[in-house]
Amino acid sequence: MKIQNAFRLGLFGGLGVLVAIVIGSGLATLATIITYVGAALFLALGIDPAVSFLQRHRFPRWAAILTVLVVILGVFAGLVLAVIPVIIDQVNTLIASVPDIVKALTTDNTVQKWWNHTLPWLPFDQVVSNIQDFFTKNIGTITGGVFSTVFTIASGAFGILIVLILTLYFVASLSSIKRGLYQLVPATKREKFIDIAEQISKSVGRYVLGQGALGLANGILSFIFFSVLLICGVNVKYYALLAFIAFLFSLVPLVGTITGSTIICLLVLLFNGWPTVIFPIIYYLVYMQVEAYVISPNIMNRAVKVPGAVVVIAALAGGTLLGVLGALVAIPVAAAVLLIIKQVVVPRQNEL
Repeated sequence: MKIQNAFRLGLFGGLGVLVAIVIGSGLATLATIITYVGAALFLALGIDPAVSFLQRHRFPRWAAILTVLVVILGVFAGLVLAVIPVIIDQVNTLIASVPDIVKALTTDNTVQKWWNHTLPWLPFDQVVSNIQDFFTKNIGTITGGVFSTVFTIASGAFGILIVLILTLYFVASLSSIKRGLYQLVPATKREKFIDIAEQISKSVGRYVLGQGALGLANGILSFIFFSVLLICGVNVKYYALLAFIAFLFSLVPLVGTITGSTIICLLVLLFNGWPTVIFPIIYYLVYMQVEAYVISPNIMNRAVKVPGAVVVIAALAGGTLLGVLGALVAIPVAAAVLLIIKQVVVPRQNEL
């Protein structure tokens, strides 16, 4: 009898392990879809305060949702309109320079002359032969890498479209989703659960709006700065695109502003050269101090009350697990955990 019980225990234990493995494999397979759903739900919670604000000002809910989404899509359209002129200009420049490049490579032997003068110890013909051999041997890998890159870009664009569609559905049905979720909680605990859930929802919404306000402040101030430079006679190319990059990267917590500022300064150096890049370097060094000690505390302290050390740890952990999306979601998740600890765990410990 004992052997039979042990066998049954092992059998059910093994079945439990197999079920856990199947569930884990299913979650791993659906990781991309779960990420899309999480991102859309996060954006919906961030958009909902703006929708509610318009509703309080006598907008029907459908009109409030439509207005907010039109504004968001307008921002992305602005990005496209800012990027397209840069791409067209650079492509036209490249096309115009192709005849000169071909002439230099085939007729004038400019490259070979420069190579023999600069690197006389390294035979030019041998280098060309090695390069040709490399491309011949690795043509399949290179082609596969190109197709993989194109596929990745297409998948990213498709993912953005899916997230936008899901965000639209979540924003339109957020109230019914909440009501359905609340009905799953036992009636004796439902009131407390609703109170905490609404606080978390408002915290996420305020955080998204706060982070958006930081990005908007950086983008507008950058545009004003480059416009002032233009008035003063310093023409920075594509300054509308640079201001949009400042806005876009400022949406990423902690490292977004410094990363965007570095990219902007490198682009100014590429497009305008060394003397001009000094101005944005000085400006962004000053702006980062103002943002860290003035703008960010005044905006984010009203959105989420999370200690600075927790913010850093949460953003690093979220970024490691889920990349940029994880860094964005980590801070409101940390605020939600702190809220649950404060209102659920601590009172229970005090009752013991």
